[in-house]
Amino acid sequence: MQSSGLQRIINWLIDGARSSGTPAEMIADVGERLVEAGLPLWRFGIFIRTLHPEIFGRNFIWRQGEEVEIGTVDFDILDTPEFAQSPLRIVFEQGIEVRGRVDDPDGVRFPIVNDMRADGATDYIAIPMPFLDGSVHATSWMTRHPGGFTDDHIAAIRTIMAPLARVSEIISQRRTAEMLLDTYVGNRAGARVLGGQIRRGHHDTMQAAIWLSDMRGFTALSDRLPAETVVEILNQYFDCQVTAIRGHGGEVLKFMGDGLLAVFPIDEYVGDARHVCARVLQAARESRASVAALAFPVGDIVERFRFGVALHVGNILYGNIGGGNRLDFTCIGPAVNLAARLERIAGRLGRTVVASEGFANACRHDWRELGEFPIAGFSKAQRVYGLGEETPVVMA
Repeated sequence: MQSSGLQRIINWLIDGARSSGTPAEMIADVGERLVEAGLPLWRFGIFIRTLHPEIFGRNFIWRQGEEVEIGTVDFDILDTPEFAQSPLRIVFEQGIEVRGRVDDPDGVRFPIVNDMRADGATDYIAIPMPFLDGSVHATSWMTRHPGGFTDDHIAAIRTIMAPLARVSEIISQRRTAEMLLDTYVGNRAGARVLGGQIRRGHHDTMQAAIWLSDMRGFTALSDRLPAETVVEILNQYFDCQVTAIRGHGGEVLKFMGDGLLAVFPIDEYVGDARHVCARVLQAARESRASVAALAFPVGDIVERFRFGVALHVGNILYGNIGGGNRLDFTCIGPAVNLAARLERIAGRLGRTVVASEGFANACRHDWRELGEFPIAGFSKAQRVYGLGEETPVVMA
């Protein structure tokens, strides 16, 4: 293998692999540059464990002459026979190299060696890739070279591991920050925070459809059930809404006990108010069906649930609000306040879905006018509308 070619790869990685625009391009470049330098590499993979509530890790697989394959695995993989017999499990748990050659009888303990033989590969090595935070990630390397990797080949791979780990860690940390921000503050807010809008007072005004919902009878429910059960119920209940909200272009901004605040931005990229409000209504109807179908067994009783959602459309102030060094990226304004008041009216009227006059005018549907109601903090009474298809439920 060419020592000068290997050094160029190391220098390129130390410089941050700047010519690669994406993680997939970086991994493809590593594989192709190593082949050019004389390493008989056929397949190369990086496996990054992630800080995410649902995703255990991401994998990037390069094969000579093919596009990089990107995938994710959830935590269920930890309980599978495939993972139990994988060399990567040993790398993750023990932080040591694991090698499997097709001509080595000891290699048959790994099912991947049989897969290698079918693909014409001769040698496999998994090498730990430690990050500076102490976490251990993994790389895998395969060749079709007769006799497998030589000692010089393995030494060359080990030589690039440190700079490869540093670049991978930088990319991983950026990705982790994006995922955590998406998880905790939402996609749009997360992008703005990463983009530098982190000072108190940074804000924008935007037009949006507003969703504010609440579970009926939550106080009584939380009083008679264990806290752990209530948390499980809430998670399933919110699933009924979040899937529909995100599926129709909305962004969940806040969970407030049993309440949920979401916005559906209105701009030239997603459509006008008529189109956006139509999607919001569809999300509300899907959520209504999902909540109605939700059944949670507690002992001999099956708990059923109802909720209410108020829909409004208007301008909101969207940005950083808080005190000291504790900020929240949220939305405020009269439009949000009105949505909150409308949700309470929905509860008094026994309705699941209610809408303001502005929302009803933007979203043509079989609306029924429910009356004019004085709204605390607003100088004028507001007309409230309900769906013609709904039958009010008399609250006990």
